[in-house]
Amino acid sequence: MRAYGRRWLLALAAGVLAGATACSGDAAPPPPTRSAAAVPATPTPSPSLVAITKAEAAEVFTEITATDDTLRVKSDLDGRLRMAVDLTTGGQTPLSLAAYLSTDYAPPRYRWGTPALFVPKFGPAEQAPWFTALATRDGRPTLLTFARSDRWRLSSVAELLPGQKLPEIAEDAEGYATALPPDDKSVTISPQYMQPVHASVAETGSSGVTAGLVAAGPYTTEVAEQIASLREKAKADGFSYDSIFSADSFPVYALRTADGGALIQYSLSRTTTTTTKTAEDDYIPVPDAARWAINSTVLRRTLRLVETHQFATAVPPITKAGAAAVIAHDGGLTRATGT
Repeated sequence: MRAYGRRWLLALAAGVLAGATACSGDAAPPPPTRSAAAVPATPTPSPSLVAITKAEAAEVFTEITATDDTLRVKSDLDGRLRMAVDLTTGGQTPLSLAAYLSTDYAPPRYRWGTPALFVPKFGPAEQAPWFTALATRDGRPTLLTFARSDRWRLSSVAELLPGQKLPEIAEDAEGYATALPPDDKSVTISPQYMQPVHASVAETGSSGVTAGLVAAGPYTTEVAEQIASLREKAKADGFSYDSIFSADSFPVYALRTADGGALIQYSLSRTTTTTTKTAEDDYIPVPDAARWAINSTVLRRTLRLVETHQFATAVPPITKAGAAAVIAHDGGLTRATGT
């Protein structure tokens, strides 16, 4: 999180808190009241009037997930990893690369269910359209977001956490969703601030300036507690330890929910560094999860682990004060180095 700058963070927190404390009410997102894949009662717009129709989005989902599955079958196909990575963008790129390298080019394969599609009605001139799908992955509800630059790629994947439900996504009469602009002020955390706010809570927990903006849980306050505990343990063992979160250049996607709030999808990187402080024989053990990237069981001086995490968070409207709730996550170790 320090990559954002503390002075900037204080200003950010003050602005977000001012909006949040001016509200009252229950921020819990309502469960969906109808299938997101329901056929709209009115005709679908002409393809010439929107950047992508729901029918085209369904084709993109099928094409990319089917191609990804084909490439995941272990084979000697030349350039298989390059082709698999080229299906992705955003946080999915380092995750896809690590999935192959960490499994000797035999990444896990998935069974995808029929998607429910949430397609914003972008105008035909939109240069970077995107859409979200909710589908089962090996039987578990999972959010996927696809984005287009020169062509369509998979940008984000996050599995709904146990006990969580997708909030109802607001749709117009033709069944199209609404994308929120980065600076939207109708929600307690604007999309452009979601990454730094989450990063701050994950680093500082209940003691930081953003405390209370994101609900406590395994990917927020519990991470901060883990970092504090590991830092103390490392100090006692003669090491220095630090773990920071940053947004890098990962994109953010936000959909309007039926209660006036937002479903915001985004990625964060976590960089954890352990360094020896005493004699060179105080070796740093390399965790088993990083052995695919580091061909040693111990290191003499420094171990650096980089993780990529993708989230979906339900953010309440400004009229209903309350903490945003992380409802979906996926991620893991994507790089490891050391000396």
